[in-house]
Amino acid sequence: MASTTETGRRSRTEIAKQYFRALDDHDLGAAGSCWAELGVDRFVGQREVVGPAGVRQYFRDLLASFPDFRIEVLDATSARHRTAVRWRVTGTFAGPADFEGLRPNGAQVAVEGCDVMIIEDELIQHNDSYFDSGDLARQLGVLPPAGSPTEARLMKLANLRNRVRSWRYGTNIEWVAEGVWLVRGGFPAKTMNVYLLEDDGQVTVFDAGSEDMTVGLRSAAARFGGVRRVVLSHADADHRGAARGLGALVYCHPAEREAAESPEHYRPYWDLEKLDAHARLAYPRLLASWDGPALEIAGTVGEGDAVAGFRVIELPGHAPGLIGLFRDRDRLALVSDCFYTLDPQTGRKGPPRVPHSAFNQSTDKAADAIRKLAALEPSAAWPGHADPVTGDVVEQLHQAATRTTP
Repeated sequence: MASTTETGRRSRTEIAKQYFRALDDHDLGAAGSCWAELGVDRFVGQREVVGPAGVRQYFRDLLASFPDFRIEVLDATSARHRTAVRWRVTGTFAGPADFEGLRPNGAQVAVEGCDVMIIEDELIQHNDSYFDSGDLARQLGVLPPAGSPTEARLMKLANLRNRVRSWRYGTNIEWVAEGVWLVRGGFPAKTMNVYLLEDDGQVTVFDAGSEDMTVGLRSAAARFGGVRRVVLSHADADHRGAARGLGALVYCHPAEREAAESPEHYRPYWDLEKLDAHARLAYPRLLASWDGPALEIAGTVGEGDAVAGFRVIELPGHAPGLIGLFRDRDRLALVSDCFYTLDPQTGRKGPPRVPHSAFNQSTDKAADAIRKLAALEPSAAWPGHADPVTGDVVEQLHQAATRTTP
């Protein structure tokens, strides 16, 4: 006789057990009657079915693949509004129907799992079903047995693929100063610089490189607690590309907001005719490959605002809203494309210089921005690409303000 509460209603645990008894008996009508009309049965990571009809059809298909299907309740308990049932399924993949596109092969399977149900008004309203799909795939012969030579060969192939992807898309991390790390990545030659700034148990990401750096940046930030926010120095394709994929709020200067929220990766003031012929051909393709989707900007930052122990400095010229970050206690400057130490056409590294005029809103203002930076007397100035300026930084910056890319 079914157990009841003091009011005569069946307990949630008994309703759950009744459902599993119906499945074990292959009584799909009775199993369906345990469900609310709009109840959702969610097979986590696979699919969802809705209501009694959806549940009956799912198990009808399952029984057509595993005709001797049995399910045993190992344990069941209810707490608050949820009922958890730990179960064990056995069966033979005898067919005649396929299972998930696989033809019957006679494999005998035994799988344990757990259903977590919400039961109200004596009907199942929602269920999350968890089981090891990888173990099932091994038993069905889709994956090789654990520890087998075949699995070892597949692992070697996977590691080879990962090494190739790491060479092509990977990122390198290096320490810059207390609480600051540099992530180098991007194609070609990993010359795009993204900075991780220690920030209340996580990191603020300053700039976001190219879209192909997304996985590497997420992994790098995870080592330091994850991404708290992203602050863009400006909205060029090679500085915003991975921002959307980092899953955090994004900030920029007000003058960069429109460009950051636009799907266009070409800035209207650029003049690629100033580039050599080979670069004019290459850059449209490179920009498209670097760029990510349009962003939703959560807020803006400007001169003097505090960001993870730094203050914002406005350095317009290369872009209308270009910003850098300056930390007073050690005079460290992170300044993105305020200056170049890399020729964007040849990839050759060299002394700091005004950014290439093909990409500047105003080359004169870009030179003035370098002079403004020099006036802060930074101990080191780290750009958006390639190498920093160290040593006699002020003198090098004054020279940079008069030096342009040939």
